[in-house]
Amino acid sequence: MRALIQKVEKASVVIEKETVSSISEGLLVFLGIEEEDTTDDIDWLAGKITKLRVFNDEKGVMNLSVQDVKGEMLVVSQFTLHASTKKGNRPSYIRAAKPDTAIPLYEEFINKLKETSGLTVCSGEFGAYMKVDLVNDGPVTIWIDSKSKE
Repeated sequence: MRALIQKVEKASVVIEKETVSSISEGLLVFLGIEEEDTTDDIDWLAGKITKLRVFNDEKGVMNLSVQDVKGEMLVVSQFTLHASTKKGNRPSYIRAAKPDTAIPLYEEFINKLKETSGLTVCSGEFGAYMKVDLVNDGPVTIWIDSKSKE
């Protein structure tokens, strides 16, 4: 499971010209799921994201988590995080999980984030063509992979 996390002032998801989700200060999480991913990946990744200290404390040091600042989270499925560009110029997405595997894991991940953080967690729509609007704060962008635990 891979996540690209951005600290945001605000973020929203638009599908067919309609805003379906939006958050204010918090984390935008782009989530890529592989066929091999399990609930262990979900537990580890949700715990890591919830405790990730990327918000400034009173001294201006990134020392607070999204929980500490009572922020919000927006999760957007993104199979392209598993793109392989090793061969040729057209990315291959063979490592990305198929919908019958990915959708239940995506939904479980969102529920785990809610449970773990106690915060508002919004989401995009799995498989939809989405427009994601965000104001990256910092900018802070972090890449996490549950397989390599980094």
